[in-house]
Order: sequence, then structure tokens, then C-alpha cells
Amino acid sequence: MTWRRLGLAILLVALTGAATTYGLYVKAFADAGPLLLDEAKATSVTVVDRDERLLRAFTTTAGNWRLPIDPKDVDQHYLKMLFAFEDKRFYSHHGVDPKAVLRAVGQLLRHGRLVSGGSTLTMQVSRLLDGKHERTASGKLRQMARAINLERKLSKTEILKLYLRLAPFGGNLEGVRAASLAYFGKEPRRLSLGEAALLVALPQSPEQRRLDRNPEAARRARDRVLDRAVAAHVITAADAARAKTERVVKARYAFPMLAPHLTETQVATHPKENILKLTLDRTLQASLEKLATEQARLIGDKVSAAIVVADHQTGEILAQVGSAGYMDTGRQGAVDMSTAVRSPGSTLKPFIYGLAFEAGLAHPETLIDDRATRFGTYAPKNFDENFHGTVSIREALEQSLNIPAVRVLARVGPGKLVGRFRRAGVDARFPDKSEPTLAMALGGTGLTLEEMTQLYASLARGGDSIALVHRLDERGRTLAATRVKPLVNAHRLMSPLAAWYVTDILKDAPPPPNAKGGRFAYKTGTSYGYRDAWAIGYDGKYVVAAWVGKPDNSSVPGILGRTAAAPILFDAFARISEKRAALQAMPANAIKGTNADLPAPLKRWRDPSDDPATGRFLEPPVLISFPPDQSEIEGAELGGDPLILKADGGALPLTWLIDGTPIESNPHSREATWQPGTAGFAKLTVIDAKGRTDRASIRLR
Repeated sequence: MTWRRLGLAILLVALTGAATTYGLYVKAFADAGPLLLDEAKATSVTVVDRDERLLRAFTTTAGNWRLPIDPKDVDQHYLKMLFAFEDKRFYSHHGVDPKAVLRAVGQLLRHGRLVSGGSTLTMQVSRLLDGKHERTASGKLRQMARAINLERKLSKTEILKLYLRLAPFGGNLEGVRAASLAYFGKEPRRLSLGEAALLVALPQSPEQRRLDRNPEAARRARDRVLDRAVAAHVITAADAARAKTERVVKARYAFPMLAPHLTETQVATHPKENILKLTLDRTLQASLEKLATEQARLIGDKVSAAIVVADHQTGEILAQVGSAGYMDTGRQGAVDMSTAVRSPGSTLKPFIYGLAFEAGLAHPETLIDDRATRFGTYAPKNFDENFHGTVSIREALEQSLNIPAVRVLARVGPGKLVGRFRRAGVDARFPDKSEPTLAMALGGTGLTLEEMTQLYASLARGGDSIALVHRLDERGRTLAATRVKPLVNAHRLMSPLAAWYVTDILKDAPPPPNAKGGRFAYKTGTSYGYRDAWAIGYDGKYVVAAWVGKPDNSSVPGILGRTAAAPILFDAFARISEKRAALQAMPANAIKGTNADLPAPLKRWRDPSDDPATGRFLEPPVLISFPPDQSEIEGAELGGDPLILKADGGALPLTWLIDGTPIESNPHSREATWQPGTAGFAKLTVIDAKGRTDRASIRLR
């Protein structure tokens, strides 16, 4: 069929306008095949935040960006220009516009070629559904027939949605939303007049007018759309003149990729869902991702960082940063450190003391001895390797002293601590499925940042356990089935009074340099070997957890929770836009006062070895505090300065022996002076007045 014959055929349709004639053409081109509506309605999988703002999109199986879009989410100037340029009578015709066809046919008959097309938006959608752009006469009739058929199946709004979703914009961009994000870096809800005109013009010749390849051609096409919009009285000439001065971008923006670890996990977990709505806040997420990246770079090479923020009143996670830059291979950014199992260091100490408060074994002002103590073969040491004598439990937790925490855990029981964690939906991990030990007080277990956030969320709620959640349904309600760690039962992590005592201590923790304290309760922690730095805090509404370290679990010399993670924690709290709530109020049954105000059983900590009948504390056993067992002493000059031996506990006087031979010592002191004679190994023994002994083997170099 020639173009002139096509023109006469189309003219016949246009002039008669009869439904029977339409039906004949529909029947004549029934071989065009079924409309591929199901495939056309398929879009890129998108993940949105709590306010339906885009966090991340994934390409279709064909590798294209095709995002869901609704006409109400597009700038109205764009739609008005689109109708003015492409299809003035979109809402009145039935797939084919007779007036446009008459104009096109008249130009065809007069010039012998197509001067302007008569295609409607419905015809263009039909062509996109068919996947063919035939410029033959039969192809044009096919489009018309399928457009009529399409109008019978779908509403005008549904057809417009298909166009907004399928229109080509060059490369692998399909649809106005994908184009707006790629070319302007924003959603199409608010466009400038120049941007709106560009989006109207590009689908006419998407490859030749690609902004990243031929911006000049795109500019000329944009200006033609603006002129047509003026002629159609959609915009004024002055508006068009201003729009023509807008710069045409020459490169594509990257699509949003916020919360990359979490979004990938959610998409993999829910493969049949096309739109996933998360509890995250897009603005906060973006801000904290930037914070993690900046802070990790300041700390050192190969260091990563992770942050979790949750609303502990609802359990909704508002931000979850898995690393300091997803694409940073040098920091192993693809590894999600918010879900990685690591040693929590001293961040478990508040729960140990909390269980002691709950059991009535202690009060924040209870006195406890920070001295050398041995539990079988386990002899814990403080981080600074010093002993601080008698301190209150408040001071012990504020200063994160190790020995008092181990002493309290020995009384509470590691198994009970693990059991309470399990009640709160958190399973502590131990190597080779071993039983929990006293080393838990110093971080001797494995937990994730997510799980630590959940534990502290329960603490912030007065001990009331709550599960964290990532997902919302389409109405914005939390989906209980998507909780990070489902609760085993409704039992509390600890009593409200115990939780308040812990909070009252943590709120006075000293802030990092250049930060203001007292705004929220928080605890830091550093794992063995300087591998993990933690800081976790909460106020009356939010709980924030920060981790810093290397994903490969190697050491970061000098890294500390207070200096590496705490600044991130304080900065993260500052970036939470909503006004934060006050910490929980003091319960009516709380004892607020000094040690002198406490009942006798709470004045001083009792170890299991203390005499319960008399209430007296048994004298602690004698222990060699220096030099440590199996240590090497360098610089011990033979014939030079003597070596000072130190012991803790025991009943005076003490007797010191070197390789079984007594040495002279002050009977009223726990120190002795020894002058080594030769290099090599030596065995030290100390005996107290009650015959109790301790031994240490050392090497002199």
C-alpha cells in the first residue's frame, strides 16, 4: 500500500467516523497479536521510604529503567505541554483523532510525504506495546487499529499511565520518571518549564536527542515544544523566553542508591513484590551515610562504619547504614556491618548491672572493690591495667571498669544474661556452640549492630522488650512479620526500676571532646585487640547505635569507642530533625540518695564467697598483681635497679619466695623488692598469713 493510498483510506475513516468502519479496520488487522499489557505494566523494582520517597530502584530483567508513575505525580506543566504538542484532543477521541488525521492526510496528498503525524498518545502507546515502529502504510493502519482496540480495553487514565511509563528517552531510560531522575536528578513532581518541555520533546527521537550525546539537538526540540505551548496558550511568550535560557544538561545523574545493603536484602527476601515500603527516613538515611563515610576517612584506611537509628516507641528502624561507602572496595563497602557478628566490648555491662539491680543485689551507690580477682583460671583486668580500689557501681559503670562487671556477672550468671537476651529476641553467639562464660562482661560473645540496637531499645523502654521492624504496608502500618528478630514472648528484658537505674547512670557518661553531654544516655565499648569500637545511646524516643572497625576483623591500633564511635553517635543524634523526648521519669520505688541512705544489704557488694550468715565479707585471697604470670620482663638490669613485686588481697604479713627461696620484705606492705641475679626464668610465690598462696612464672631478659 502506497502512502497516497493510505491517505485516501485514512481520509475515508476520518470522514465517515462510523463505528462500523472502525470495526472493519480492527478486524482487518487482528493479526497484530494480543496487547502485551502485563509485560508493559511490569516496572523496575523500587524501594521507597516511609513517605514513599525513592530509596533505590533496580533495572528490569531487560536492563532498562522503567519506574512506576502516576499522572498525579507529574508536574502539571509537563502534562499540559504534552497534550498541546502530541494530542490536543486526547480525552475526546477514541484512539484516532479525526481532525489530526485530516490535517496529516491533507499535507500528505499535497506534498506526497508526511509533513506532520496524526498519531495520538494512544497510537504511540499501541506502538510501544507492539514493540514495532513501522513507517509503512500498513504499519500506520496497524497502529490505528490497535489504538482503537486499546481504548476499548483501558480508560484514558490507564493509557496515559502506560505512556508515562513506556515512552523512550534514550539508552535504557523508559518513562518520564526514569528520565527526570537520570537527566535532572529529581522526581518529575516539580519541573521547570524548560525541563518539562525537554521531557515532551525527547520521545520523538530519543537517541538523536539524548542529552548526554546531543544536547544541542535536544535544545532545539525543546524550544519547538515551548513555541507550540505558547501557541496553544498553555504558557506565555515571556515564560517560554525564560525557559529557553535554561541550560541543557549534558550528562546523566546516577539513580538513587540509599541503604544499598538493606534494600538488596529486602528485594531478595520478597522477590514477588514490585514496590517495597520501608520504615526508613530518606533524608536521615542520606545524612547518616554521608556521616559514616566522612568519619571513616578521618579514622584511617580500610576502616568502615555502620549506624542504626530506631524509634524505640514503635520499633521502626529510621536509618540503617551498613558501611562507609557501598562502592568503596578499599573499605570493603559491600559488606553490611550493621548485620555482621562482632564482639560488643563493654556495651553489655549495662545489662549485667541491670539484672543485679532487678534481683536486689545492688544499687547504683553500692560499693564494690575493683581489685585483682581470679575466677578459676580467669583473671580479668581493667582496660588501663590499674586497680581503682573501692568504688560505687555507678562509678564502675561510668568508667567501664572490667573487674567489677565480671564480679557482678559471676553472681548474676552468664546463662541468665543470655536467657534475658533471648527473651528480647536476640541470640548471643559463642564459638563452637560453647556455653556462655564470664568473658561476656568484656564482650566475649558475638552480636550484630542491629541486635545491640534492639537490646538498647528495650532498655530505653524501661526494660519492655520490643522487636525492630523494617517494613510498612501500603497504609503505613508496620508489618509484624518483617521484624528483624521476632520476640519469643512478652517477657521483659528487666524491671522498669532496674532499667531506670541503668539509664540514670548512663545519662551522666562523659561526652567525647567538643560535645555536650546529658542529652541522652549512652555507653561505649571497645573489643579485644582494638577490633571494634561501639557507641550506643537513647533518649525518650530514639535509640542510635554506631560501630567503627575493619570488616576483615583486623586490629585498628588505638581505636576506642569513646574517640571513634561516640562522635558519630553524638553527630547522628544532632541530625535527627524531630525534637527528641526526655528520658523516662524516676519510678516511685526508686531509692535516690547516697550510699549512707541505702539499706544495709545494699551498702556493699557481696561475692558468692562472702559469709551470708554473719554478713561479713571474707578476706579476698592473695594474688600476685605484678609481674603478671607468663610475662617477660625486659630492662631488668642485673645488678641494677631492683624489681618491685606487688600483691593484692590476703592477710598480712606476706612471705615472698623466688624459686622456693624466701626474700626479705616489709611485713606490713603488699610490695616487695627483689634484685634479680641472672637472666632467665624465675618462679614467684607469695604466701599470706593464713597460708593461702599464689604463683607466677616470669622470664627476665
